[in-house]
Amino acid sequence: MLRPLEDLRWDNSFARLPEAFYQQVRPTPLPDPTLVAFNPDVAALLDLDPGEGGRREFVAALNGELALAGTQPIAAIYAGHQFGVWVPELGDGRAILLGEIVNSRHQRWDVQLKGAGLTRFSRMGDGRAVLRSTVREYLAGEAMHGLGISTTRSLAIIGSDAPVFREQVETGAVLVRVAPTHVRFGTFELFASRGQDAALRQLADYVIDMHFAHLLTLPAPARYVAWYREVVARTARLMAAWTAVGFAHGVLNTDNMSILGISLDYGPYAWMDAYDRGFIPNHSDPAGRYAFDQQPRVGLWNCARLGEALLPLLDQDVPAASRGTAVVAALEEYRGTFEAEMDQLMRAKLGLVGTEAGDVVLVADLLALLHDTRADYTRFFRALSHHAAGDSTRDVQRNDALRAEVPALERLTAWLARYTQRVLRESIDVTARHGRMLGTNPKFVLRNWMAQEAIAGAQAGNYAPIEELRRLLQTPFDEHPAAERYAERPPEWAREIAVSCSS
Repeated sequence: MLRPLEDLRWDNSFARLPEAFYQQVRPTPLPDPTLVAFNPDVAALLDLDPGEGGRREFVAALNGELALAGTQPIAAIYAGHQFGVWVPELGDGRAILLGEIVNSRHQRWDVQLKGAGLTRFSRMGDGRAVLRSTVREYLAGEAMHGLGISTTRSLAIIGSDAPVFREQVETGAVLVRVAPTHVRFGTFELFASRGQDAALRQLADYVIDMHFAHLLTLPAPARYVAWYREVVARTARLMAAWTAVGFAHGVLNTDNMSILGISLDYGPYAWMDAYDRGFIPNHSDPAGRYAFDQQPRVGLWNCARLGEALLPLLDQDVPAASRGTAVVAALEEYRGTFEAEMDQLMRAKLGLVGTEAGDVVLVADLLALLHDTRADYTRFFRALSHHAAGDSTRDVQRNDALRAEVPALERLTAWLARYTQRVLRESIDVTARHGRMLGTNPKFVLRNWMAQEAIAGAQAGNYAPIEELRRLLQTPFDEHPAAERYAERPPEWAREIAVSCSS
């Protein structure tokens, strides 16, 4: 049953932890707020009546002007490795957790106001978010969800004309972010770094009880070991999912890593246009620590830092000489999990049902071809989904879509000949294969130029492009003929777009 905001069932299980885990703080409202975007799909997750978006009271409540019964606003504390450098205390410097909404299906959803004002963790910051970054994160969550990849999502954007200073003066906004939890690797790192083993155990018990209940039957420390292994595996699979869709996060600090292995904290991200293994989406990362092809390695590095933090739990009954054995064993499984997931995802992109020894080389050679020619990753695989492999390779010369993406005709033809021989050994027919590939290779991804157009519209008071993109990205595998321009090559001006940590 859908309900008004005031009638939702609120709780805040995280606030029942000791106050060492957070600061109680009230949001600081933006002046003259307005509703920029509202997501009816996320509203449905919360049992929220979609008509609420039109109410002044809805905007006022999520702007922090009205206190909602049952909420306990807090800012969580955590630490983290930022660009490989240890920072001993971070925390929610501009985000305030109202609590969890418990829906009719007994699911719990954190509702967090990002950009809601100063907390004691704001350091030199202003506690605000800007309209530009909130639009990017709002759309990124929907794009990722539409692709079937686990992610935070957002219920709404609240905007204001209040000035916020970044590289230039911008307008402020609040993103109403929703997730099963916002606990991150850095939350554990903080208590471990302070030698607070009791708090570390309490946090681990909380996360396992709330989100890994299937492990509760195991005794400690076996329960903690099994949980850590699952977090490592989830992280490896997430890195594979991003890689398969050509997504680069941009800032994989340990404080941006979800303990659930979901996509978290969208800033200078990008879905690649021209395929480049060394693509760096973040203008603030000239050394390329978080380049596209480094993400799997960084995911492993971050899991190792989490493992170090959890040593007091994982090695409770282990002699000092054997400390770290459980961590090393879990980390050694990361690569196998990542590679198995990548193999499966890439075979699906090629429409392959069975497995052959040469598939890995077939995929590697294709990616090398795409890299060398800087082919558009998304457009190439979509075009391949329509290619009638099994016909004469002379058809390659008539396949304008593939040739347009890979101008190296000789290399393309040679690879397609091998691909044709491979699919001829499959047990499904061409029609079935095309259907599977079209349901795997999206026609639309959220390219930076698309987000930038929506941002420019919003800054001018036109919020319709945000909703247009939200609807499109819900079903990125469908044709959407009326939205064909979003599937075309990026415009030339898109080359000038630069995103950074402030994005």
